[in-house]
Amino acid sequence: MRAGRLLPAAQELSTESPLARRPGGALADRLAAVCIQACACLAIVSLLLIFVFIGKEALPVLTSAEVREEVDLGRLFLSQPSEDGARRAFVWQPVSEVPKYSLLPLLLGTLKATLLALALAVPLALGAALFTSEFAPGWGRELLKPVIEILAGIPSVVIGFFCLMALAGWLQDAFGWTFRLNAVVAGVGLSFAVIPIVYTVAEDAFSAVPQAYREGSLAMGASTWQTAWRVVLPAASPGVFAACVLGFGRAIGETMIVLLSSGNAAVHSLSPSSSIRTLSATIAAELGEVVVGSAHYHVLFFIGALLFVLTFLINLAGQWWVGRLRRRLQGGT
Repeated sequence: MRAGRLLPAAQELSTESPLARRPGGALADRLAAVCIQACACLAIVSLLLIFVFIGKEALPVLTSAEVREEVDLGRLFLSQPSEDGARRAFVWQPVSEVPKYSLLPLLLGTLKATLLALALAVPLALGAALFTSEFAPGWGRELLKPVIEILAGIPSVVIGFFCLMALAGWLQDAFGWTFRLNAVVAGVGLSFAVIPIVYTVAEDAFSAVPQAYREGSLAMGASTWQTAWRVVLPAASPGVFAACVLGFGRAIGETMIVLLSSGNAAVHSLSPSSSIRTLSATIAAELGEVVVGSAHYHVLFFIGALLFVLTFLINLAGQWWVGRLRRRLQGGT
């Protein structure tokens, strides 16, 4: 009965509201919707045009006989002959007398820097996010959250310059490494860029867990730490995994930090103390001086296309796994 009396009152209030009586209100809403749709379509078209341009410049590696005469597609991911031809090695020397294009040292360097960055950034970012969400007082949360998120506003070239001038020397003095610039220095620098992304997404995921979960756990006799570890963290696992995937994508595509702090040596070595060269740093270092239309030029665009494919596959796998986690938490299979 009360609901029946409230419904006409709500309708009367909605018809007499200033927004409803405003002339041209419906037209303004339609214009706003059209502008939003146009912006979304423009963003999608721009992204597709970038894909088309990079794919067009990378395609001669697969189709052009002239380019394939210099660049053997099979050798891009295999070893290249050495100078004397007696042995084979994994070499990236595109400007030598006999150009060699082996992407394995670049892939290995990219993975080394990315995994080291995630190994440092993910535990720190998740721990800080869990502390901010579950343990920090109100004033502490208001202070800690902006301080960590402001790291995302620091230009990557500044982080790379800090690693080059200060961090590399400190780590070399501490561990006695032969190479001053190496994978560890690049990984530490990348972690500075990954931490704010993982922290922000994970903290939002922790805060989105219903308060009833915490109250129920505490009512059962669990401590605050047990509640955070055994209730809040599993409930927020889809968001936490999404944060890690975003951090991985940020690290694998970073350019300036690794360009300044990795040593830029395409060395095929598993040692974290050796210099490395990543895919993105190779494009940044060589594309500005390469001859347009040459085999080297098209291989660099092929590397860019490879980065696009890797990032797409990582995001696709992350979305699939996040969806699976959500279905499992909701009781599905």
